[in-house]
Amino acid sequence: PHLSWKFLTDEYSVRGDNQGILPMIINTVYMVLITLIIATPIGISTALFLTQYAKQGRLVRAIRFTTEVLAGIPSIIFGLVGSVLFSETLGFGYSILSGSLTMTMMILPTLVRTTEEAILSVPMSYQEGALALGAGRLRVIFNIILPSAMPGILTAVILAMGRIVGESAALIFTLGMAYAMPSNVFGHIMESGRTLTLHLYALFSVGKDINQSFATATVLLIIVFVLNRLASLTSKMLKKG
Repeated sequence: PHLSWKFLTDEYSVRGDNQGILPMIINTVYMVLITLIIATPIGISTALFLTQYAKQGRLVRAIRFTTEVLAGIPSIIFGLVGSVLFSETLGFGYSILSGSLTMTMMILPTLVRTTEEAILSVPMSYQEGALALGAGRLRVIFNIILPSAMPGILTAVILAMGRIVGESAALIFTLGMAYAMPSNVFGHIMESGRTLTLHLYALFSVGKDINQSFATATVLLIIVFVLNRLASLTSKMLKKG
């Protein structure tokens, strides 16, 4: 009964009747969009460099080994690094930008590795045929390789969205716990915020309202389920196409 339209569209206050999660939903959307805007081009470009341009030697092996190691590092370590590097050294403080840059470091290994596998799955005959007809390397990449690898790339991006939505440990040190509504659309990137996961952590920490905690958890589970289902459907549709 606690999960209602009012719960989804109201603001939140520690003292008062406003116990909604709208600011947290907005902050979560901000985190996802900004992180993907930063991470996706870097991940795809790195995968293209490794598969299309770099000679298969020590450098490529070192990059692949590094991405595999980074993929296994606990998120709390990324949070500490992000806090020192982005929040303190670069002076971004507790903000959406600091959190997004930290999440970029976390999801890049997965994006790079998955995109690389998707590109390598494209038959070499496609590329060789296009090159034999006189197409340049860039034209082959944009007209042959990327469209053919798009199902795998999109699946990786959507799964990365689920990782961002569900993350909490790394964001405690970089994003902060502010629960106010964004002051404006563009300036909010430099403001502190609280995602749905951080809000759930805060509610359980103080033991304030168990119903509100479980309602927030339900919303999170629905979002993650929808994203995973969307990844599966998108991959199937693009493969059929």
